[in-house]
Amino acid sequence: MIMDIHHILKQLPHRYPILLVDRVLELESGKSIKALKNVSINEPYFVGHFPHHPVMPGVLILEALAQAAALLSFDILKKSSDQESVYYFAGIDGARFKRPVEPGDQLILDVELDRMRAGIFKFNAKAWVGSELACEAQLMCTSRAIDPSKSA
Repeated sequence: MIMDIHHILKQLPHRYPILLVDRVLELESGKSIKALKNVSINEPYFVGHFPHHPVMPGVLILEALAQAAALLSFDILKKSSDQESVYYFAGIDGARFKRPVEPGDQLILDVELDRMRAGIFKFNAKAWVGSELACEAQLMCTSRAIDPSKSA
């Protein structure tokens, strides 16, 4: 299954400037997802990270991987993001950064489901620029109900 930006916006609650998935290239339900993030010089973080040599922050690469993982999770659960819950990071293990991601790069987000137990998803995630590995990590994510007394 391929998802364009319109479908992604229906699935994820994220919006500019923190929406970090532009397209889903492949989705094997219950197993894996391959998504795309076009890295543009117009990204707001490049103003300060770093003005003399712009590099995408590693935490945002991990966030892009988590957003792809959320799309896979929502497909598995046959649901979309909603106003009653939030999808959170529960853990990040073994994060390694292998090459910088720069303006003009296309970041390919490969995420595979490792396991799902008691509402906690564990994923093996890799981000690629072409054939070069940029980042890899194991991600744990879960959904939690929003306390209505704390919402804006």
